[in-house]
Amino acid sequence: MDHHKTILVTGGAGFIGSALTKRLLSEGHTVVVIDNFNTYYDITLKRARQEYFLKDATVVEADITDKDALEKLFSEHQFDVVCHLAAQAGVRYSIENPSEYIQSNIVGTANILEAMKRHHVPKIVFASTSSVYGNTSPLPFSESASADEPVSLYAATKRSCELLLHSYASQFGLEVVCLRFFTVYGPWGRPDMALFSFTKNIKAGLPIDVFNNGDHRRDFTYIDDIVDGFARAVVTPVTYEVINLGNNDPVDLMTYIATLETELGKKAEMNMLPMQVGDVKETYADISKAGRLLGYEPKTKVEQGIKNFVAWYEDFYN
Repeated sequence: MDHHKTILVTGGAGFIGSALTKRLLSEGHTVVVIDNFNTYYDITLKRARQEYFLKDATVVEADITDKDALEKLFSEHQFDVVCHLAAQAGVRYSIENPSEYIQSNIVGTANILEAMKRHHVPKIVFASTSSVYGNTSPLPFSESASADEPVSLYAATKRSCELLLHSYASQFGLEVVCLRFFTVYGPWGRPDMALFSFTKNIKAGLPIDVFNNGDHRRDFTYIDDIVDGFARAVVTPVTYEVINLGNNDPVDLMTYIATLETELGKKAEMNMLPMQVGDVKETYADISKAGRLLGYEPKTKVEQGIKNFVAWYEDFYN
């Protein structure tokens, strides 16, 4: 294990950011979290994560689009690494609210990079997405694919950030890891994601929306596996690397739903819908690079992951 570091986690009250913070704290690092606690989804869930995951971290409530707040933050702490997860997430929402993605994802990331440059912070690990591969990259998705035909604005902003990060790595010698996450799920997850809304609706006897008539495959990756890969990236020396963090085991959406039905002991009423704008049909991660560079090895099968999620959900919302 690498020596103790002072780490900034942006978006640390989020689903992945909070779990990552807890992991980094457990490894003996000093962690500072910045999060704007926005209302994109239920803020009580973010506050509950703060209680559960962030109690030993310093939490700063501010927005990464606020340059003054960042300047203050970077002046007060000498960071060794930035784990950059703050972003406006979700494919659907980007259709109605494009400017929020440009601001949070692109402007926010540029602000972080400038602050790092000014304060000589040597390394950033960036949360990117499998969405950058679009519909044209051959399966399984390999980091060597050009990934220059994103389908959604969300994916376009994330790909833009990867390119921004590359320029800072080249010009200023910044160490950069871009981690492309594949459909992360698990306890404490986001309410706008399929597993959460499916569970909520099935329990309430409401129909669930199933896009492209269920003809989707996703490389669902469990939260603990993602966090493990991320924590490894924090302590692995790099120059500029793009690395997939997936499960390398795509699951049909209908199988995923059937697994959830079994776990809930209840059938889902399905509202079959056409393909959604901005969505991709299938994701499948080639994770050989993550294995080689990070020693990454996902361990959680979907059956177990869904079981863990349902147990958390029933406990949390009881």
